[in-house]
Amino acid sequence: MFSSPEEVFEKEKKYMMPVYKRPRIVITEGKGATVSDSFGNEYIDCVGGIAVNAVGYCHPKVVKAIKEQAEKLMHVSNLYYTEPQVELAEKLSGKCGMDKVFFCNSGAESVEAALKLASKVTGKHKFIAAEGSFHGRTLGSLSVTFETKFRSVFEPLLLNGVKFVRYNDAEAIRKAIDDDTAAVILEPIQGETGVIVPSEGYLKEVREICTEKNVLLILDEIQTGFGRTGRWFCKEHEGVEPDIMTVAKAMGAGFPIGAMLAKEGIEFETSEHGSTFGGNPLACTAALASMKVIEEEKLVERSRELGAYLMEKVHEGRIDSNPVVKEIRGKGLMIGIELTKRCGEMVEKARERRILINCASESVIRLVPPLVISKEQIDRVISVLRAIIK
Repeated sequence: MFSSPEEVFEKEKKYMMPVYKRPRIVITEGKGATVSDSFGNEYIDCVGGIAVNAVGYCHPKVVKAIKEQAEKLMHVSNLYYTEPQVELAEKLSGKCGMDKVFFCNSGAESVEAALKLASKVTGKHKFIAAEGSFHGRTLGSLSVTFETKFRSVFEPLLLNGVKFVRYNDAEAIRKAIDDDTAAVILEPIQGETGVIVPSEGYLKEVREICTEKNVLLILDEIQTGFGRTGRWFCKEHEGVEPDIMTVAKAMGAGFPIGAMLAKEGIEFETSEHGSTFGGNPLACTAALASMKVIEEEKLVERSRELGAYLMEKVHEGRIDSNPVVKEIRGKGLMIGIELTKRCGEMVEKARERRILINCASESVIRLVPPLVISKEQIDRVISVLRAIIK
């Protein structure tokens, strides 16, 4: 253990690569929708591990399941069958409406698998992605991520055959497709760009275009999945079925796990892809427990109801009428508040008042709290937001 937070800051600077920009607080524990720092300060967390902790921090049923599994078997490799992996594959397939599953350790890995699979089954090598997209930082996922700040240093290593088109413009996708296009990859709601919600019917039109042009549709539900938008998966809002789907984040309640799912007939053969740790018994047990909590506590419905409640309170608090606020948008408990100025200062002021928020893009406050957040906690968040924006 460290003697003080200052010691943590000093040793982090000495031993870790500076890839993260962090405030000078050390989070030591969490419960429900709150976390505490090393000084005992408690915060209502509207970052939620970046949409990961949907069932809240340290949910007792998830903790219990992980403890019990850890005492039996944590890892044995994919050279052998394990029951939690097969059980999770069946459950996940049913919830997603997909047929085949490949397990990995993160969202970026699931996107890597999706791109490889699309190229493999189609025999084609080009992809269409959206402006403003974020799909990960590994080389394949980075290739279909739009922002220059993530790509520029690594540009020579990225896939060449990627076209970026305007998000929420289905015709732009139609025009970009050529004879070597393997797939279109989209987020149903763009998260890192600022919670950009497309027009109703957009995904459905893209689905029709992909079917007509014999091009695969990949939906990246890494941030929008597992109840975040008020449905199990965001695609359900329009009844759209992709050919390939990527999930992670809230899937494991904080334990690292991801998955790539595909329709029947779209799959890897033996040795075409793999993962040492992907789908290990401990990760799969955590995911099964997390999904069970979402079902038992009706967190999908809760996300929908509390999202509406949060929006109602925003209007009551007249936050949306403040001239600094350009737009408020979102679905369920995935909310973006776009400002006419940079939001970094707002994040600091909220933290001083014991509320954790973050900026998705330079001017958008993103709220993705645990789905177990209470109305009283939402009221407190709205009160603080009203104060700092004012």
